[in-house]
Amino acid sequence: MFQEYERSSSNFLIGAESEKFGVHEKTGLTLGYGGEYSVCQVFSSLQAEHGWEPIVETEGGPIIGLKRGGASITLEPAAQLELSGEPLVDLHAIFAENQQHLREIKEVTERLSIAWLATGFHPLARLSELSWVPKLRYPIMREYLPQKGAAGLDMMQRTATVQGNFDWSSEEDAMSKLTLALKLSPLMQAWFSNAPFIEGRQSERLSERARVWRHMDPSRSGLIESLWSKRTLRYQDYADWAISAGMFLIKREGKIVKNTGQPFADFLQHGFEGHQATLDDWKLHLGTLFPEARLKNTLEVRAIDSLPPNLAVASLAVWTGLFYDSQALDEALDLVEPFTFDAVEAQRDGLVARGLHAPLLDRSGFEWAERLFEIAAGGLLRRARVNDEGRAEDIYLESAGEILHSRTLPAERVIRRVEAGQSLIDATRIAF
Repeated sequence: MFQEYERSSSNFLIGAESEKFGVHEKTGLTLGYGGEYSVCQVFSSLQAEHGWEPIVETEGGPIIGLKRGGASITLEPAAQLELSGEPLVDLHAIFAENQQHLREIKEVTERLSIAWLATGFHPLARLSELSWVPKLRYPIMREYLPQKGAAGLDMMQRTATVQGNFDWSSEEDAMSKLTLALKLSPLMQAWFSNAPFIEGRQSERLSERARVWRHMDPSRSGLIESLWSKRTLRYQDYADWAISAGMFLIKREGKIVKNTGQPFADFLQHGFEGHQATLDDWKLHLGTLFPEARLKNTLEVRAIDSLPPNLAVASLAVWTGLFYDSQALDEALDLVEPFTFDAVEAQRDGLVARGLHAPLLDRSGFEWAERLFEIAAGGLLRRARVNDEGRAEDIYLESAGEILHSRTLPAERVIRRVEAGQSLIDATRIAF
């Protein structure tokens, strides 16, 4: 299946996904799905004023998202708002798309007194205070995931992220990028750590979101240990890992059939309640796996906390520079050659707690990130995608470079704002 998504490197695209929490700017009340103060009001305005169309799972069912062209606005389980952008040709287009999205929600934001928080973990809410979006698969996940990891509900309701989607040209290219993404995910997460508060108090860690993902269903998350030991990887190696993970559900005639825990390999061999496995079941299953990087129709990198817009694009710029220039990809793979699963895994808790201040192997996190910055910048310059002012995509690395120059991570900036007297809402809100 993965082979059908190969494309020429000249046609590579970038897809950006970014999530945020909505709260009332005065009370801190979290924006729920329905009612007087709700995300449905946001949806109504976007439909009426900006041409978005509703997404429903069943005829006459509740609206669970919006679509326009190749983009969508969707909801995570507790109504975290996610922009899933259209696949675009370069970072200039990604930046412009994000700015348009912010302009469109600005008016409704002001009308409803909403503050949108760019942080990886909800800094205020308790789980009991959050509502559930009426998406068909969420009740199944809500019941199943806590059986497999202590932080299952936190993952669903109190985390938010920035993700990127990237293309590949061949099996070798896909697996090289997947290998690099898995090896670098803990370091990238540390670089952009941005979740230092929980339930109104400062955490012991710079990323509560990363802590949550350390306590998820291990069969469907993490760094995929089985892919670290082979010199040459194939699509089949990823498929072998994916096929062993437990399922959530299948869909038949527009209806959900609950099937939790059965490994897809067993479903493939024996079926379930008279249902036999289909290609659509496999594609659905791939979307219910949550490793730090995963293959579907694109390579999706998933390790980074939700960030303010400039840093969100900066994180994607790092990945783009590494993935979309062959020299940069080779240099980055050489850089991570010493990384072993056991060595990286042993130091992940330190990276979660201290970000780039923590060591990784024989260097500080900052030293590794500085070299990655150089490699990514070179890749973006060689890509030579320029905007109307003749600037290449490396301009979007500037805020990532400032983190390295100042030795101050995004989470530490939030902490300093709060220490200076700002509220948690003001310290994490997206500025319009």
